[in-house]
Amino acid sequence: MLRGSKKRANGAGYREEADVQGATEQELESVVAPVCASCGVVLVDVERRASTVLVTVERSGGLDLDALAQVSRDLSSALDARDDVAPKGRYELEVTTPGLERRLRRPAHFHAVVGERLSLRTVAGTPGPRRFDGTLMSSDEEGVDIQVSGADSTRRLSYSDIDRAHTVFDWGASLRAAKTREAKEKAST
Repeated sequence: MLRGSKKRANGAGYREEADVQGATEQELESVVAPVCASCGVVLVDVERRASTVLVTVERSGGLDLDALAQVSRDLSSALDARDDVAPKGRYELEVTTPGLERRLRRPAHFHAVVGERLSLRTVAGTPGPRRFDGTLMSSDEEGVDIQVSGADSTRRLSYSDIDRAHTVFDWGASLRAAKTREAKEKAST
C-alpha cells in the first residue's frame, strides 16, 4: 500500500479533518478510472474514509511497487487538477491491491468471487447469526446466497443486510498445493 499526504490550504491554514468534504465515491471514480486505465491497471474500488481516499487496483500477473507508485503519482496529479472532485482539506491518498482476502463492497465484487469462501458480518437486527463463514453460491443485483459452513442450508442476504464481507484465503490448501508441486519437480529431476 502506498500512502501520500495531500494538503489543501484555506485562508486560515490547513483545514481540520472534520471539515473534509468533497465528491461522492462515484464522482471520484469518474476521475480515477481513466487514470487507472491509462496506467494499465484495473480499478477495483474507490472508497472515501474520513480523511483518506483509498484506491484499490489490480493487474493480470500482479503489481509491483513501481507500478503502484506510478498509479499513485498519476492519481495525485489528476486529483490536484480536479479541486471539484478531490476531497477538501487535508487527505491521504492510498493506492493498494485487493490482496489475498479481498474486501467485498459492491455487487460486482461478489459476482467475481462466486464459489469462493467468504467471511461475513451482517448489520444489527438481521435475522440469524451476525458473523459467519460460508461459500458464495450465487449473487445477483439484489443480494447473495451463502452456503453457511457447518449448515445444510443456504442463507439469502440482501446487500443491505451485509455490514462487512471478505474472501477467505485457504492457507492449508495453498501449502498442500505448493508441497505437491515441489514433490513433482524433485521427481522429474
